[in-house]
Amino acid sequence: MLAGLVGGLPVVKAAAADTTQPFRFGLTPVFLNSDLDLLEALQKYLGAAMGTEVQLVLKRTYQEITSQLLSGLLDAAWICGYPFVAYRRELDLVAVPIWRGKTTYQSYLIVSEGRDASAIGDLRGDIHAFSDPDSNSGYLVTRALLAEKGIKPQDFFQRTFFTYGHRNVVRAVAAGLAQSGSVDGYVWEVMTETEADLTRQTRPAWRSDWMGFPPIATARENANSDGIARLRHALWGMPKDPVGREVLSLLRLDGFAPGDASLFDSIASRVDLVRTLG
Repeated sequence: MLAGLVGGLPVVKAAAADTTQPFRFGLTPVFLNSDLDLLEALQKYLGAAMGTEVQLVLKRTYQEITSQLLSGLLDAAWICGYPFVAYRRELDLVAVPIWRGKTTYQSYLIVSEGRDASAIGDLRGDIHAFSDPDSNSGYLVTRALLAEKGIKPQDFFQRTFFTYGHRNVVRAVAAGLAQSGSVDGYVWEVMTETEADLTRQTRPAWRSDWMGFPPIATARENANSDGIARLRHALWGMPKDPVGREVLSLLRLDGFAPGDASLFDSIASRVDLVRTLG
């Protein structure tokens, strides 16, 4: 149904634009990986569709990308719902990915295949892998689950560590470096296709409710710029372009939709809950 939001848009062709400075687009570990084919196709498509040079900026942590976005060093970035909510006054929504017909996704608590666990209470005393301290699905959701019980992670798990990448959480649980992990459900599901030998060593013990998919955002003062307008049309027009469809296929996405900030209200509620506990 949501795929129809982008289906009727015309293909955005290259047009005259100010090419004195490249459009700087930031990517975080919300990306499945740093696959060169994917990055090359994305840069090629955006450059042609926006009519300007596009520079992809990859960083290891959400904090690095968010700080560069807020300071104006990036024009836009694909970030996580957690920092989007945390800096809602400073950021503006550009687009939201459509995955399996929806602009939402889930957080998973994963364990090793064969382990008997179906709720967070079953993970007490585990060595637990988180993705990133600014990740919604890879940290905040689990913190909020514990906060509902008045518990902090350090008082529940034997030990926790950050892997700085959802794929790394899956690897850690599969290898036995962690007994459980908090991971982006979209990433885990796509990995069942691309890295089945790895994911079959793990399984979701618990799934969250549906939340706003990690969005593409820009600084609020940049929201009405020509570059952001071009980016929006390029993203919405992806399914109508051969290179755009290649990018979407590599990402296992249907397209991008305008989205609405209310998609992230449940994430905001979790932020408030965790802050209340301290």
